[in-house]
Amino acid sequence: MKARTRLPETMPERLRVMTWVKTLWPYLMEYRWRVLIALLCLLAAKLASVAMPFLLKYQVDHLAGLNATDMDWWLWFPLGLLLAYGAVRFLNVFVGEVRDVLFGRVTERAMRRMALRVFQHLHRLSLNFHLDRQTGALQRDIERGTNGISFLMRFMIFNIGPTFIELALVIGILLVNYPPVFALITSLAVVSYVAFSVRVTEWRTEYVRQANQMDSSTHARALDSLLNYETVKYFTAEQRESLAYDEALAKWEQARRKNRLTLFLLNSGQALIISVAMAAMLMFAAYYVIRGEMTVGDFTLVNAFMFQLFLPLNLLGFVYREIKASMANIERLFELLDEVPGVADDGASTLQVTQGRVEFENVHFTYPNGRKVLNGLNLVVEPGQTLALVGTSGAGKSTLTRLLWRFYDSQQGDIRIDGQSLRAVSQQSLRSELGIVPQDTVLFNDTLKNNLLYARPDATDEALQQVADMSQLSGLLEHAEQGWETLVGERGLKLSGGEKQRLAIARMLLKQPAIQLFDEATSSLDSATESSIMRAIQRVAKGKTAIIIAHRLSTIVDADQIAVMDAGCVVEQGTHTQLLQRKGAYWRLWQAQLRTEEGGSHAVTDH
Repeated sequence: MKARTRLPETMPERLRVMTWVKTLWPYLMEYRWRVLIALLCLLAAKLASVAMPFLLKYQVDHLAGLNATDMDWWLWFPLGLLLAYGAVRFLNVFVGEVRDVLFGRVTERAMRRMALRVFQHLHRLSLNFHLDRQTGALQRDIERGTNGISFLMRFMIFNIGPTFIELALVIGILLVNYPPVFALITSLAVVSYVAFSVRVTEWRTEYVRQANQMDSSTHARALDSLLNYETVKYFTAEQRESLAYDEALAKWEQARRKNRLTLFLLNSGQALIISVAMAAMLMFAAYYVIRGEMTVGDFTLVNAFMFQLFLPLNLLGFVYREIKASMANIERLFELLDEVPGVADDGASTLQVTQGRVEFENVHFTYPNGRKVLNGLNLVVEPGQTLALVGTSGAGKSTLTRLLWRFYDSQQGDIRIDGQSLRAVSQQSLRSELGIVPQDTVLFNDTLKNNLLYARPDATDEALQQVADMSQLSGLLEHAEQGWETLVGERGLKLSGGEKQRLAIARMLLKQPAIQLFDEATSSLDSATESSIMRAIQRVAKGKTAIIIAHRLSTIVDADQIAVMDAGCVVEQGTHTQLLQRKGAYWRLWQAQLRTEEGGSHAVTDH
């Protein structure tokens, strides 16, 4: 889907609402016949609603005129009115329920479509957005936004417009059939009610936004703490976490209190307007009955109309309040949709990997926070070769991986695969040809099997077992009570670091990509397992282009080429033997690592 144009912050609210309606309109039209029938049901319900007070008036007038000497046949007319009144009241409720059933499908489908649209859009956004996000708050924003869409669609169509139609009908009926004072009081009450509701609701919308923001922050704080349960225990930080959570809850409580107090003011003012108007209407109705200009049935009709009129008007106040709250929720949802991907596909073609040659030419890259990492990097990985990247921390090794996967685009220079610039190919076709074993493996809260099948959902059990053997995962499967169906826990917390890395290696091997990347793929493994897995990696990578980012130099001595990075540049490149003979940057790294290993060996021996 093409990225939406970000809405300016200064855009008037009516224009923002028009943009939202334009976005939601196709979801209404998807079930246009349901919407049409629901509107017809609404019209029938309103006509029945207006008819009920008249039936009640005629009943009262006929019953008031009866006496004991009347013939039995006189009872049939009021009895018929009573039955008609009951039938009309049932019809009013029944068609309303039919309307809700019909339109429920429309709102639920709209919620589904919008939730999916936001979910897909979030996956299209750049890594920089996801590094800054708060997952818990984001989840709450989406949940409230989709619920707000449902409320907005339902009540904008079935409450606000129909209520004003009913108000116009009632005022017209009162003006035609009764003294003008009744229509005047009703009109003044409606105008006062609407003006007061709009003014106060506009004022309190900011408090609704604050309450939503505090709710999201509180939820995010709790989720972040629970996800980092082990870290909290490591540093005995339970009390600190509780205090931080309570501070977030205190802000939420304060925002909710302001929200509640302003709601009290709004409800009280609306009730006062309705009560004054109803009292005035009944006083005038009683006055005209005493003067003989109106019947008791007319008094009942006016009373019924007032109850019937101010009930939807009171609901209108609630609906307007909730619509404003929903719009505050939807606003955040649409802000997410307004986020523009930092790396976009513009008329991109499909990547065709024929050999697997990877080339970095004069690549400069600075992170959004201003930290410059690569400075004119030039590097070539020949087809079918294994290139190892080494260097000190911060030299830019992992940044190369992010650029190759197009999580970011470089500010200068070009990266090509088989002569095709990465900017000219679609991200999906690019990533389908790449496979990676990341330094930090995060797994889904699912079974071992499903986590492995994530790489290739159609893989056979034989293929699963083969990559499990190659990645030394068989031992874990043998000791797990449920084997492949063992749950790994949230983010894989039930597995050790080494087990997670072995699973990540197996997952990459199962994908069988054209170009393979290993970012510190064996950093959590013991030496024996590391050597075994490195042999498996070398065997699988043979004949394919592979890039290995390594910290332990002993694991990459057999690489076809080794590139030493420093300060965002390649300062040396060659084989292990060639680089040692030069006694340059690689030789110094090698000597430093040897001294570290020897020191560790002596420490063990002395102990």
